[in-house]
Amino acid sequence: MVPPQVKCPACKKSGDWFAGRYGPFCSHRCQLIDLGKWLGGEHAISKPLKPEHLEQFSGAPPDDQPGQPEA
Repeated sequence: MVPPQVKCPACKKSGDWFAGRYGPFCSHRCQLIDLGKWLGGEHAISKPLKPEHLEQFSGAPPDDQPGQPEA
């Protein structure tokens, strides 16, 4: 089976980045670029999650949790 190809959030190169040391980023450099954007305020969470946002996932089986990469 071919591993899923994902795009690096920083440079957009495609690859199996989750298998590597810096996943989902392709390199340490891209990881630091993204961290800098968070620390500089360029990335932000618009509003906090509330319990009702997660209710739709309460009955999901353990292997089908949100935020997990697809196998």
